[in-house]
Amino acid sequence: MSKRTSLSLKIFVSVTFLLLAATALLAACGSSSSGTATASSSSSTSSSTTTQPSGPGGGGGSNARSGPASGGASGTVGSVSTSSFTMSTSAGQKVTVDEASSTIYQKGTSSTEARAITTGERVLVLGTTSGVTITATQVIVQPSGGGGSATSSAAGVIPFQPGAPTTSKQVGQIPANYSEGSGTIVSGTTANKATEAALAAYPGGVVDRVVKLSNGEYEAHNIGVNWPHHVFVNQDFKVVGAD
Repeated sequence: MSKRTSLSLKIFVSVTFLLLAATALLAACGSSSSGTATASSSSSTSSSTTTQPSGPGGGGGSNARSGPASGGASGTVGSVSTSSFTMSTSAGQKVTVDEASSTIYQKGTSSTEARAITTGERVLVLGTTSGVTITATQVIVQPSGGGGSATSSAAGVIPFQPGAPTTSKQVGQIPANYSEGSGTIVSGTTANKATEAALAAYPGGVVDRVVKLSNGEYEAHNIGVNWPHHVFVNQDFKVVGAD
């Protein structure tokens, strides 16, 4: 082999080696970049997930904000149809009451029938509340002259007025460490007793849920009025405060 041929072969081998090394280096860089992008994407996804709220309104699991719950309202019957009627509370809130075959009717402490529900009668309705519609489990016809707007006014209830600021005041005893949205929803007889007590003390609104607080007392959440929004009832079902 001549010196020229030997030199050419060495140059060829050197160039080939450099090309192979360059190719390997580029491949390694591309893999590292892809891995970094994937990790960055994964990190971004994880961060996004952890900042999502836990539910409607961002509330906790035991809170009563998520849907229909036990409650009720009292008022004067307006229109009556076959399976429902409307009523107006003493604070002027319009309420629709849906009746069912299982609805229980009372007049005072005595049993009665659906036909006792007539225009102008004052009634207390207990059942499942969704906004200002109540699916009644119990309808109680109240004595003539009981309640009314005078009672609502005397109790200090402030009717809802569009555009009016929410009234902020406290009356009586507010449970220590109470925070709005805390507690666990209750239903059945317990909810009915707390609702009835709250409406007797502060008529005019619609109780749309009853919550048992950590101290064993109850909060009846009141809508349809500017005040009170929360009525606090003790374990003996006596109203002890409101805000």
